[in-house]
Amino acid sequence: MTPFISSLSQGVLQGLTEYLPVSSSAHLAIFQHVTGNGEAGLAFDLVLHVATVCSTLVYFGTDIVRMLFEFFRGFRMPVGQKSDGWYFGWAVIFGSVPTAIIGLLLKPFVERIGASMAGVGGALLVTGVLMLILAVVPAGTRKICVSIGLIVGIAQGIAVIPGISRSGATLVAGVLCGLSAAEAFRFSFLLSLPAITGAAVLELRHAAGAGVSLPEGWLYGALLAFVSGLIALYVLHRAILRGRWWIFALYCGALGLVALLWL
Repeated sequence: MTPFISSLSQGVLQGLTEYLPVSSSAHLAIFQHVTGNGEAGLAFDLVLHVATVCSTLVYFGTDIVRMLFEFFRGFRMPVGQKSDGWYFGWAVIFGSVPTAIIGLLLKPFVERIGASMAGVGGALLVTGVLMLILAVVPAGTRKICVSIGLIVGIAQGIAVIPGISRSGATLVAGVLCGLSAAEAFRFSFLLSLPAITGAAVLELRHAAGAGVSLPEGWLYGALLAFVSGLIALYVLHRAILRGRWWIFALYCGALGLVALLWL
């Protein structure tokens, strides 16, 4: 596979799997194993992360602006402390803490698991089970709060393991805490912004030390990551509204078995 085609492929792969509950890290590991291309490089990983963050900002732009306004208004007026933005803001802040701690603690094991197709396959099977849980657990009516933010943040930290879907783990955690599927979806992706941005900053530090090297077609790959990220968010939102989690469960289960038995 030429570097140009590889850049395009990884852009689409990153955009689609970053948000669909199928694990982007597992797909990247399988892609590299099958094609033999190896890693695209820290600089390109950083570009793809920035592209997917941008797709989140665009998709949730109205929500983000409104919640930021409500959150900061809460410091000035007591009435603002009863708004969704106030509760979401604190839940994102406190939820990001366990994500960072767990992510850093698991980092030494992540590369080892990602290099093992058996490890990736097993983790994908776990993600498939998570999707089945979403299919059978009834949605609740609780509102977001700091305690739910902490629990969902823990789930997001554990999802650093290749094969465990970040969106899948956080959606399950939110629904099990009593959130509606739509509320869990919204919080999951607002909580992802600090996590993905933090990961990008860490990659920027490593890339700066190693020197910047971008592959041929990197800009097209980034654009595809952005567009496919928007598509993935739309598809997942529609799946949530229709409750079609079993599709993702079957997909993760099948891919997990392929990784375990044939790769």
